[in-house]
Amino acid sequence: MGFNCGIVGLPNVGKSTIFNALTQTQAAQAANYPFCTIEPNTGMVNVPDPRLWVLKDIAKTNVVIPTQIEIVDIAGLVKGASKGEGKGNEFLSAIKTVDAVLHVVRCFEDPDVIHVDGSIDPVRDIEIIDLELMLKDEDTVKAKLDRMKRRASHDKECAATLPTLEKVLAGFKALQPARAQGLTEDELKHIADCHLITAKAMLFVCNIADTDIRTNGNRLSAAVQAHAKNVGATAILISGKIEAELVSLAADERAAFMAEMGIKEAGVDTLVRAGYDLLNLATYFTAGEKEVRAWQIQRGWKAPRAAGVIHTDFEKGFIRAEVASYDDYVRLKGEKGCREAGRLRAEGKDYVMADGDVCHFLFNR
Repeated sequence: MGFNCGIVGLPNVGKSTIFNALTQTQAAQAANYPFCTIEPNTGMVNVPDPRLWVLKDIAKTNVVIPTQIEIVDIAGLVKGASKGEGKGNEFLSAIKTVDAVLHVVRCFEDPDVIHVDGSIDPVRDIEIIDLELMLKDEDTVKAKLDRMKRRASHDKECAATLPTLEKVLAGFKALQPARAQGLTEDELKHIADCHLITAKAMLFVCNIADTDIRTNGNRLSAAVQAHAKNVGATAILISGKIEAELVSLAADERAAFMAEMGIKEAGVDTLVRAGYDLLNLATYFTAGEKEVRAWQIQRGWKAPRAAGVIHTDFEKGFIRAEVASYDDYVRLKGEKGCREAGRLRAEGKDYVMADGDVCHFLFNR
């Protein structure tokens, strides 16, 4: 099982710089080359979780294995992408395959880095991309609506989808992406096979100047944060320039540089965790002398399905899970203390896993 986030944006917004920082690679192309990313680049990124290191000390092990998410750096987009302009076809094909979208927007001024539209306006940039995505989604929904109309007279299920499809198209005409249309669970089921790009969870990554970190952004990033609330998205701040600098430094130098800049953690760590939340993921742990390991699940999964992440046999032969909360596990110094205090619970097939559960599974082989 794996989940991924696609990084998108107009050319020259710092998208590839942030991808390089996330994946600890060095940029190879000039900043002003319009299509710096042509074929999607991918990288696996560890999800930072300080709880692992606490569990490591309790379990007395030297092996710590975090969860990961895949980050996909997708080709820059320009106006007309929905009709194949620029690298539009490659962009739209790649973005359909990701689970969530990290949209990098330029919120910094720099005369040495050109903007394809000649001025810095991140909300305009967002609307350019959202429009292209909506136009592509509109074609998809129209095609399904035509099919359903032909079948509606003799197929009740097809007839039931028509109001939803018409509602979504009306939303597009009002420049509302699918994720911002307040669709119900039933309506989402009606369009699930459309795999709409604008239905994907969206995070705006405001790339600000290094000097704006201390002031928590600027007027440009504030405009993006306000806009995000209107289009069913969220926003965070990051400085691509600072992250590129951090990648080039040794560990001790990084700590000193972050202290000098007033940064408590690397922006890419904040971004990865935000991506994790965007994907609606949770983490449970296994802990022992052999290793401490984080396991990635979707929020709301029940114990057997969560066990299947370790091995399919765990799900097929599931008997029960022995579970302690992270807080209890730490407070009582491990499984033995939890058992003695009655805080190690036996949970069955209907147990919904909680983020931070420390557990092991019993199963029939």
